[in-house]
Amino acid sequence: MANRFAIAGLTALSGIMLSSATHAQTNPNDNSTVAITTAVPFLRISPDARSGAMGDVGIALSPDANSQYWNVGKIAASEKDAGLSVTYTPWLKDITPDVFMAYLAGYKKFGADNNQALSASLRYFNLGDIDYYTINAQPAGEGKPREFAFDLGYSRELSENLSLGIALRYINSNIAAGAPSPSSGSYKAGNAFGADVGLYYHNTTVLSEDQQSTFSAGAVLSNVGSKITYSQERKDFLPMTLGIGAAYTYQADAYNKITGALDLNKTIVPMPKLHEDDLGNQTWEPATQGVLSGIFNSFVDAPKGYGTTISVGGEYWYQDQFALRAGYFYENPENGDRQYFTVGLGVRYNVFGLDFSYLIPSGSGVARNPLSNTLRFTLSFNFDQLDFHSKG
Repeated sequence: MANRFAIAGLTALSGIMLSSATHAQTNPNDNSTVAITTAVPFLRISPDARSGAMGDVGIALSPDANSQYWNVGKIAASEKDAGLSVTYTPWLKDITPDVFMAYLAGYKKFGADNNQALSASLRYFNLGDIDYYTINAQPAGEGKPREFAFDLGYSRELSENLSLGIALRYINSNIAAGAPSPSSGSYKAGNAFGADVGLYYHNTTVLSEDQQSTFSAGAVLSNVGSKITYSQERKDFLPMTLGIGAAYTYQADAYNKITGALDLNKTIVPMPKLHEDDLGNQTWEPATQGVLSGIFNSFVDAPKGYGTTISVGGEYWYQDQFALRAGYFYENPENGDRQYFTVGLGVRYNVFGLDFSYLIPSGSGVARNPLSNTLRFTLSFNFDQLDFHSKG
């Protein structure tokens, strides 16, 4: 029993980190308020400061190294030959001081027309140190839960305006590290494989010598893959998501450029099922169907708005060197109710870039947003030409 409490605490913490667990279900027969339960929610934490400052939009923004997360199909359309990005994000800093995510991503274009790209990324999520206790409040050891995901991606331009990409992902989730073993077996690190597929369209219209406009759009299917398990008792879905996005950039002159962007995302995991025990108590339990049928049922069986989020963001550049950003994130109130504003800054100089984002505090007391004051710091390098061959 004590062991169940230990792993339940870890699972609850992981859920809180993405606010995927929602209000208590006051009426189990009412499908309008249902917690969305998936494993490894860290896969849906926005990893870079640019998009983090714009309300977590990114599907159709101009390509960079962080496109590996947002839409791998964008990378082949990048104007730069290669890029590298490093991001550090203290997570839930209003609650705990030792939880953070680190993200490293990069790409290199190649091919006769430089119309293809290879990319890779690594996400590392440190959940801090956890002290385990029995149901009788006796110490039961210390754990160091950690999670990471490693991606490899390939993208290619299909035409001047259209590109397609795919990323393969290995996921390791060791959230039960150090937890006492249950009587039914033992906890183990969860392992899973997933994939993203991304499509990106962009079209630029030259208005005058210094004026032009660019419309871009994208669609992404992300984290589609095997279920993950930490014990013999259950298997959980990855946070599979379908997203579409659009962005419009207007360059007014040689100095000023502004972008507006919109992303719509839907979690495509099935609704939990209502379970009633011998005493008549009703609880929601994770769905047990397969991955493909689960994706289908996330549209058919779920109530309207299930698992949906909306992100809106804006970006202003001066001389392509200084950027101001702001955004808003909205989640269906019945499935998490995350709603927050974000702001941020960006600086570019030669190949170097530095971005910063801040999540504005909201709510108070027990209603305070646990993500308030979230910071992200991204250091990036963008190269016009990267040649690995020495010149004699």
